[in-house]
Amino acid sequence: MRDTGSAAGSGSKPGAAAQSGFKMASLVASGMLLSRIAGLVRESVFAHFFGNSDAADAFKAAFRIPNILQNLFGEGVLSASFIPVYSRLLGAGDEEHANALAWTLGAILSLTISLLVLLGVAAAPYLIDAIAPGFHGAKRELTVLLVRILFPGAGLLVMSAWCLGVLNSHHRFFASYTAPVAWNLAIIAFLLYYGPHRGQNRLALLTAWGSVVGSALQVGVQVPQAMRLAGRLRVDFRRTVDALRAVLNNFLPIVTGRGVVQISAYIDNLLASLLPTGAVAALNYAQILYLLPVSLFGMSVAAAELPGMSRASGTPEEVARILRGRLNVGLRQIAFFVIPSAAAFVFLGDVIAGAIFQSGHFTRADAIYVWGILAGSAVGLLAVTMGRLYSSAFYALWDTRTPLKFAVLRVLLTLALGYYCALYLPATLGIDRRWGVAGLTASAGLAGWVEFSLLRYSLNHRIGKSGLQRKLLVELWAMALAASVAGFALKLGLHGHGPKLVALAVIPLFGAVYFGLAWMFGIEELNLLMARILPRLAVRRQSD
Repeated sequence: MRDTGSAAGSGSKPGAAAQSGFKMASLVASGMLLSRIAGLVRESVFAHFFGNSDAADAFKAAFRIPNILQNLFGEGVLSASFIPVYSRLLGAGDEEHANALAWTLGAILSLTISLLVLLGVAAAPYLIDAIAPGFHGAKRELTVLLVRILFPGAGLLVMSAWCLGVLNSHHRFFASYTAPVAWNLAIIAFLLYYGPHRGQNRLALLTAWGSVVGSALQVGVQVPQAMRLAGRLRVDFRRTVDALRAVLNNFLPIVTGRGVVQISAYIDNLLASLLPTGAVAALNYAQILYLLPVSLFGMSVAAAELPGMSRASGTPEEVARILRGRLNVGLRQIAFFVIPSAAAFVFLGDVIAGAIFQSGHFTRADAIYVWGILAGSAVGLLAVTMGRLYSSAFYALWDTRTPLKFAVLRVLLTLALGYYCALYLPATLGIDRRWGVAGLTASAGLAGWVEFSLLRYSLNHRIGKSGLQRKLLVELWAMALAASVAGFALKLGLHGHGPKLVALAVIPLFGAVYFGLAWMFGIEELNLLMARILPRLAVRRQSD
């Protein structure tokens, strides 16, 4: 077994392993970037036709319910439970056994999801009563219809996650993470074709059908490559029983942990449904923006590192050294991009929201509302993204129960804090009730820091010290704040101009200041980024 992490050692300066890890993470991030850009275009078009209306609330609430399937059985869960077992078989050279495992698991997953889709369609009215009790009359009926349309599409997206698990285990990252572009394009096409000629309720139903079509396309673009890599179709329960048991042992704690996190997300949706009209839609708009850095800079690094960490072998000390090296390199990559993202959300959230959403029924007041929610999300952005990498390290060690325990604690904290912040804190502060939704995101961020601290402490106790150097953190925050001040000043100077024009001026200035300071400080991650984008012009500088 090649020691893919030794170059990094236990320190935090990137070396050969950093270049390899950055390359894989870049492939994941590039795929995610394309899909997220398509997602932002989708949400921009959606906001144009729906704004923060009742139909928008209904669609966003309905969309969350079938997503139970995707979140419980989809990408994150299946990757964390399937990839470590599948990758280890591939690393050991037992490709025939690995492929039999992939096909057998796919058969089990197909049957399970089909049954759950049927159950979800039948139980849609009861799910609405549990998730959005604040919806009544026509708004509730529309939400029920939307849930019934969307459930089959969510089932297809779970099968897309099986393809992703096969592709990622073979280090084929780009195709699996660009596949959601097809889903987004289908929804955009339905919105643009039907939007100008349909009322909002009718358009919501047509958009839901567009989502189902897009789900089928997302699976379709991955299936050919996944089938080639998985080899001859062979379902063999007897030969794969031990491997299936290992996947199941990993799967149950992960799906339980994801389940309690989903409960938290649905409680947020429930509490938002009790606030004035627009709270549910605005929360979802903010989450689209919040998930952009989480996906590009948190999930991408965690997804790229999971197969490599899972293949680590040798003595416990050797495995610990490999994990420390890969973990420290990944943490630096995450922090370099996430810290400025958090600062931008706090200082420039209205610019970002206005650039993406402000059009048609989505007004400047709506952009400021989303900004407040987004600023609350920034509280825990760094903790949540780094926590994903620590969880991947536990999954690589086949320990899924430790992250589960901390996820449960995080959810309990989120529920307690979120309930108070959403329903009671606005009255205490003497502000409009609708701002309670910003309290939901801020309270989730505080709980995220508790979870991250526990993950780091527990893993460090097991593999040795890991984490970011204090000097690096100070530099990154100083750079991000300087960029934010420059961007904020320009934003004030351009007051009264259109949101797109302001964004075209402010966001490039923010980036120029941040990356310029990174060059001055000699931040190695900038050199790695330049080596990927402009390999001939990249200048290698050793950071202090």
